Amino acid sequence: MKELLIAITSGLVEKPEEITVEVDEINEDGVIVYHLHVAEGDMGRVIGKQGRIAKAIRTVMRAAANRDNQKIMVEID
Repeated sequence: MKELLIAITSGLVEKPEEITVEVDEINEDGVIVYHLHVAEGDMGRVIGKQGRIAKAIRTVMRAAANRDNQKIMVEID
């Protein structure tokens, strides 16, 4: 899942070498939280107008996690 998030994001940003993803442990609700960090200048590219790209990234990640019977959440920091 981490590799999928990096692959999706690297196509959007100008500095793909600065992408990092931190994965939290499963919380009490059974949700795994992925924290996506990108360069400051690339933040707008990842979020998009009115958050549309961020919403699309979250949708794709939830669909992929659903195939593995996982619950995930993506936070863009």
